[in-house]
Amino acid sequence: MIKVENLKKSFGRLEVLTGIDLEIQKGESVVVIGQSGCGKSVLLKHIIALLRPDEGSVVVDGQNVFELKHVDLMDFRKRVGVLFQFGALFDSMTVAENIGFCLKESLHMKPQQVKQIAEEKLALVGMKDVGHKMPSEISGGMKKRVALARAIATEPDIILYDEPTTGLDPISADMINELIVDVNKKLGVTSIAVTHDMASAYKIADRIIMLYEGKIVWDGTPDQIRQTDNAIVKQFITGSSTGPITVH
Repeated sequence: MIKVENLKKSFGRLEVLTGIDLEIQKGESVVVIGQSGCGKSVLLKHIIALLRPDEGSVVVDGQNVFELKHVDLMDFRKRVGVLFQFGALFDSMTVAENIGFCLKESLHMKPQQVKQIAEEKLALVGMKDVGHKMPSEISGGMKKRVALARAIATEPDIILYDEPTTGLDPISADMINELIVDVNKKLGVTSIAVTHDMASAYKIADRIIMLYEGKIVWDGTPDQIRQTDNAIVKQFITGSSTGPITVH
């Protein structure tokens, strides 16, 4: 469904992606791991053409996203749901209004349709009867669930998760992981998540990919990565301060 070829991106003298080649099948759940600043979020932004590469391509369902006309690119993005790192809920809107924002503004649905879909998606993430609350009235874990409900409100084909468990306690984090697995199965979506949280990666991934120095240094299943002899990968997944990876 998604094919990334020779993707390169620099910001000034800083080379972030130095040649990424990646294929993701329809319905697959792929997790991208790596150090902070290694290009995980930059890769996600290229997949929905929020960033343009210096070289390379991203092809989704046979279409190069960087060659789409503006109107076609907007249509493509409607097929993609995004769960942002810190939820990115609008403080001035209720929970239900947050979920219905894209339905109202981009898909021009009628208020009753928006209300119905918001209620359905809240129920799906275990947040029934909280649509009237403001984001300031709910916990961090609840905000993540609301953000997930918003990401799936448009029935997307692809969902991008940017650090889905950041800032959550272990129990809340595991609840989000369970929801991601459940949503992926129920909706049959193709999902890509970036995370530092290996417990989350092991739980939600069909495949785990590691970025290091602008390239993919690992691509395999959770079971395979647990048994790896790759020194770079092993150091990262165990969180060891000793090894080939240095912290600047």
